[in-house]
Order: sequence, then structure tokens, then C-alpha cells
Amino acid sequence: MDKITLQDTYPVFFLEVKKDETTFANVDEIIDFIRARAEEHPKVTYIATFDHYAHTTDIGGEIAPDIKDAKEAVFCFGVKLPDPKMLAVRPRAIGVAETDDAFVLSFMEAPMPVANDAMTEWCQAVRNR
Repeated sequence: MDKITLQDTYPVFFLEVKKDETTFANVDEIIDFIRARAEEHPKVTYIATFDHYAHTTDIGGEIAPDIKDAKEAVFCFGVKLPDPKMLAVRPRAIGVAETDDAFVLSFMEAPMPVANDAMTEWCQAVRNR
């Protein structure tokens, strides 16, 4: 996984997986895989799958021409709620975008190392060849 600061503000981890490095054929299969990992985790609640591509298309928004599909797996680790402002950084999501030759998985850094470790592991497992 690589880490960047997106738009000079957001700490984001991302992984580009070439299509010949994985057995997954499309975004839906990867989202289902992430959902299964989240549902297996004893401290995670899976919330939803958000079709970002369809949403952006439906509202007449802009999508980069190299993006063929884009969805997000939304879930929450939330093992404690020490401050009401923590709600601003929850829930978590892993985005999966498809380009012509790769899948790009990304998530914003969580304030909880165990969440970052789990999300990193789930993303890296997509590269399975």
C-alpha cells in the first residue's frame, strides 16, 4: 500500500492491482470480498455498498474517462466512542475503482491503527497472483 496526502489534506492509503495480478474479474467481486472480510471481523459492522459511479452518473457529475466502475464498501470498526466529535471520522470505507487494466483500492487513514491494519490486509489480499 502507498500513502499519499490527497488535496493537501486527506491521508489516503491506496493500492493499484493490475488485472493480471488478481483472480477478481470486476468491482462487484472485490466489494463482495471486502464485505465478507468485514462481516467476519468481530469488531466490524458492515453498513452498505455505495455505487459511486451510478450516483455520479445520475446527477450529471464528472467521472474521469479512465474510470469504468467505482463502488465503496462502508463499515464501522467503532470499538469506542470517547468523544462526540469522533463521529466525523466514522464510518470507514474502502473505495474500489476499475480502470482499463487495474483495480484501485483506497481508504482514508483511520485514527485507529487496528482499523488501518485490517483494511490494508483486506486490500492487499485482492492481489492474489
